[in-house]
Amino acid sequence: MKKISMFAMAALLSFSVQSKAEEVKIGILLSFTGPIEELVSPMAEGAEFAVAEVSDSGLFLGGSTVTPVRGDATCIDAGAATAAAERLVTVDKVSAIMGSDCSGTTGAVLQNVALPNGIVMISPASTSPGFTTVEDDGLFFRTAPSDARQGELMAEIITERGFGSVAVTFINNDYGKGLADSFAASFEGMGGEITINAPHEVGKADYSAEVAALAAAGGDLMVVAGYIGEGGKSIVRGSIDAGSFDTFVFPDGMYGDGLLDDFGNELDGSFGQAPGTDSPGLATFAELVSSAGINGEGPFIGESYDAAALILLAMQAAGSSDSGMLKEKVMDVANAPGEKIYPGELAKALEILANGGEIDYVGASSVELIGPGESAGNYREFEVQNGAWVTVAFR
Repeated sequence: MKKISMFAMAALLSFSVQSKAEEVKIGILLSFTGPIEELVSPMAEGAEFAVAEVSDSGLFLGGSTVTPVRGDATCIDAGAATAAAERLVTVDKVSAIMGSDCSGTTGAVLQNVALPNGIVMISPASTSPGFTTVEDDGLFFRTAPSDARQGELMAEIITERGFGSVAVTFINNDYGKGLADSFAASFEGMGGEITINAPHEVGKADYSAEVAALAAAGGDLMVVAGYIGEGGKSIVRGSIDAGSFDTFVFPDGMYGDGLLDDFGNELDGSFGQAPGTDSPGLATFAELVSSAGINGEGPFIGESYDAAALILLAMQAAGSSDSGMLKEKVMDVANAPGEKIYPGELAKALEILANGGEIDYVGASSVELIGPGESAGNYREFEVQNGAWVTVAFR
């Protein structure tokens, strides 16, 4: 009998270990409390839908199952987010993290937990431009586009609608400042005027000083780069009641049904943009998850499904749940070449990868990862008509 080389023996042993069925855990780190909590529950459900789809297939890593474990990132408390992530990694032993959402807490988790422990993170909603150049050892990816693009697009939309002067208020964190700076540079470059570019804090009982400063500066309309549950909503209410502004521009952090529940048709004529696509994948995803009572067209829900799916497909491509190996496969499964994969086709993707084939994951949000592993970006332009969000274009 021929002797088996040491290399071949090592390969066989490696395959045996990687093929052994096990329970793989991934963290679902989102802000279940805090200023965006009303947006987060369906995001988590979207991610967990992908997890269940993979786990139930029986095709993942030699029959391994996948368990999602939730952690609360709070959106505004970096210490709490870091502690939650540490528990996921050290106590729950997750192999990777789907999350988090708000850019400030995501940055804290990346630096304090993911990097020291070598854990992959794929965020569905962290949009700060700072992540484009952050040192991440190849561990950080996002299915949401950078606010560098959203700022440019917001300036284009406002200019196209004929508004020449804008007052800006932004939440004083990485998300708000990054978006406001990107927008101001783009809008002024198009000949527009920024009458004021003022931060606001979260959790204040009274925003009358901010409302007064914005009113004194004036402008054709107001950009509110904030969160529905903290600050932004109060500033909008104060401005309407004072009669200083009646038209507002809402970026993604303000896009949610909770805003219209409070204002209804008082906001008719206001408009904005949020990540979104009219791709066949989104329609398929919305239909797929509707049976589970999930609104698949809400903000960042498709991106959450896609983030979880990419983690698991990268594991399958790597033949391992180890973050050190899967990080090398995320870009491969997300982009061409390969067979296009849409929502509901994760089992098909797992089989192709198990057989040594290639996939091009399109998912719900038309995934295309560029540069350091971030979404190239697709946006839904909307406006408020008769007290409801109405999509008017995709860009």
